[in-house]
Amino acid sequence: MSTEPETTEQTGPGTPDPGADNGPRHDGPVVESGTPGGGAEADAGGGTPDAGGTDAAPDSDSGPEGNAGDGGLADDGQSDAETDERSGAEEAERARAEDGRPGAEEAERARAEDGRPGAEADGRADTSADGTDGSHADSAGDGGSAVDGQSDAGEDGLAGAEAGGSGGRSEAEAELAAQRVERQRIEQRKAERKGPIESGGRLSGTAADLLAAVRAVESGEKPAATVFAEPEPAPRRPAPEPARRPMTEAPEPAGDPAAPEPRTVEAVGRVLARGGAPETLAPQVAAALGEGAEERLHEDPWQLLHVTGVRPEQADGFARALLGAECGPDDERRGRAFTVWLLEQAALAGHTALEAPALTAALAQRAVPDPEAALNATLAEGEALAFQDALEDAPAAEEADEDGERPVRVLVGLERYALAEESLADGVARLINSTPKEGGSAPDWERAAASAQGSAAELLRAAAGHCLVLHTGGEASRMEPARLLGEARRLGLRAWAAAHSPLGRDGFGQLLRRLPQAQEAQEAQAPAEAPAPPVATVAGLLSGAEGPGRDEDGSLALDLLVVLDAPQLDVETAALLVESLPDGARLVLVGDPTVLWSVGPGRVFADLLAARVCPQIASRVPDPGPLGELVSGIGVGELNQVAAPGKEVVIVPVRDAGEAVHRTVQLVADSVPRAIGIPAEQTVVITPGHGGAAGTRALNAALKERLNPGPGRFGGFDPGDRIAYSPAPGRTLPGHVVKADAEGLHLSCSGALVVVPKERVETRLRHGWALTAHQAVGGRWPAVVVVLPGDAAQALSRPWVCTAFSRAARHLSVVHGVEQALPRAVAEVPAKPRTTRLPALLQPPAQDPGAQEGTAG
Repeated sequence: MSTEPETTEQTGPGTPDPGADNGPRHDGPVVESGTPGGGAEADAGGGTPDAGGTDAAPDSDSGPEGNAGDGGLADDGQSDAETDERSGAEEAERARAEDGRPGAEEAERARAEDGRPGAEADGRADTSADGTDGSHADSAGDGGSAVDGQSDAGEDGLAGAEAGGSGGRSEAEAELAAQRVERQRIEQRKAERKGPIESGGRLSGTAADLLAAVRAVESGEKPAATVFAEPEPAPRRPAPEPARRPMTEAPEPAGDPAAPEPRTVEAVGRVLARGGAPETLAPQVAAALGEGAEERLHEDPWQLLHVTGVRPEQADGFARALLGAECGPDDERRGRAFTVWLLEQAALAGHTALEAPALTAALAQRAVPDPEAALNATLAEGEALAFQDALEDAPAAEEADEDGERPVRVLVGLERYALAEESLADGVARLINSTPKEGGSAPDWERAAASAQGSAAELLRAAAGHCLVLHTGGEASRMEPARLLGEARRLGLRAWAAAHSPLGRDGFGQLLRRLPQAQEAQEAQAPAEAPAPPVATVAGLLSGAEGPGRDEDGSLALDLLVVLDAPQLDVETAALLVESLPDGARLVLVGDPTVLWSVGPGRVFADLLAARVCPQIASRVPDPGPLGELVSGIGVGELNQVAAPGKEVVIVPVRDAGEAVHRTVQLVADSVPRAIGIPAEQTVVITPGHGGAAGTRALNAALKERLNPGPGRFGGFDPGDRIAYSPAPGRTLPGHVVKADAEGLHLSCSGALVVVPKERVETRLRHGWALTAHQAVGGRWPAVVVVLPGDAAQALSRPWVCTAFSRAARHLSVVHGVEQALPRAVAEVPAKPRTTRLPALLQPPAQDPGAQEGTAG
């Protein structure tokens, strides 16, 4: 591991083109290769108007058209009589402009209707300043294809006029010569139109085919049944590989409630005003409380806690202002609302339930006089559920009652998470007890396993005979599930993979392309015809936006599913995924158990590993290089000093948060591109939190000023900005801003086009040069800069460090300001415990028919 305290202020790779936007220029030389989202994207984004449309460029056709049109009617010194007597060519242009009928043919029709003889009188031509006739000027203004008046008269007539002018003719004589050529052409067309026209002669396409069929039936050549019968269906072709469909517009997140009616919002706003709360909360309160929100809030002011971000003390103040003397700390409504709020906060921390003693203790800390009564009232109203789980490993289990019953613990949880865990347990039991769907014979699977080695062969054998398999390992071990996927598809199974994020999806897709089967298929097909890899995101697979789609019964149309980044599965997502699998389908969960758990409640992968209800394959493929050695040591609690001859790992010591921000910008914009050769757009910054002097907000502000300065006219964003888009809690899509208009902010997230409406920009979007570890999980970048300011020591843990450091594929820089807190966190701070019920629900009922066991770990 090397240190690099000396970094320069000189602008190098990573500095954007100042012309890419309207922001202030950065001093110093400009290097194109470092422009974030650079190249054509940055150039295109620089000229993009904001949402208001004030910078929209004028229509390229409107200017020339208007000028040419006006020029054809400009006063060029002719008399008023000459101006009034319009030429036949000008009348044709007027008829074409009014009727929308292009060409000289429609102009002649207009002359015939008006009874005008055409361009025959002397001195009737109104010319433009350059001597060309009006039709020529207007044709140039239209900017369309050349009409007959321009192509024939414009070439021959103008050429003749110029030739006559050069021979001594006046300008009027030249104009009359041009008009004579035009008149001859018009007479020729009149003669052509007088000839007979066969019925249907000008029809084409479907209309012509239909007319021919009718005539064939009328003449008796063909019977009507044979002419108008449905054509024979074409032979069915094998369905092509399902391709990933790009997201062209931001979908409605599943958790977003429907927009409340304006009358409801207005009524709720009046109640909030009476209680001294901001009326801006009215839409959120109306959406959270649903129908009758005004009455519910008036009768129970503590319902305000259903709005995200409202604290108990704020709800107390609102209730006192609204109820007056009727408000008291022992109010039953207050106790119930506080109980539900505490359970919701526990879910945000990852718990699916809380032990009853811990919950009552938290209620007492919130000044609830009788926590037991508050809990019982909440259970009686059905706002929470209680569960009794038997204790086996606890010391209290040694003390049994006289009746021989073992002690139990009482867990309390919200209904949504309780039902999700029970549904997940039922789905896992169905997989465990199912027989895998036939896809290749047992000898075929054995031959595939024999061709592999070590843990890869073990994974193939386990998947051949079981519907649920767990696979653990680091980044290098992903080659094993990739090989399993390839072998399963070779044996005829509908096999797919699903990743947590688009970056993980794209990375695994590249891994699949390196398989021998995929390379053979690519050699046999043209590059444009090569099918997309069978990998999607978990969210896209469940929504139907990606993946194979669903069968007639609603289950996913697949026989084997490999889920990457399995530690990121929360109970609700995992339950939905398992319920969507058809009978006999194989599910292989793949992940590194040493990284951070899911943002949502639960720890599904860890609970399944602890329950030991299915085969578990631990990969023996180590991550290569100094980075792999460093991350492997962190996983077992050791922060090793590794040799990095190629500067794979660099430590940059700092004294305070201000210096940490300064050095981070230098590394991303200058040092890493110059010394390592990785441009700024391929480097990500990871820091423990959003706030603080060196959080994501401060770092993103500094990086934007250096890499893509601009006024931030659309919610603080400009074209070319790197962003982190969160369509739903726990999901982060890295990307960059393409443009902004009245529809919203247009983003590009891993090749998918996303439109974020203006009203959601503030809540769904952040700048994305710097991310938290939870936002970065599931993705990898060529270079990563991990920022550890002094005030972040308390936020560090072994899973956090392992997650942050393992995001780097080629280079890792650590801006180090926590001194000994880093090795202490790796050695002594494991993951925070989460209380879940899944292991108890997975235990066979025969083990203890009268109780269920839960875990807190």
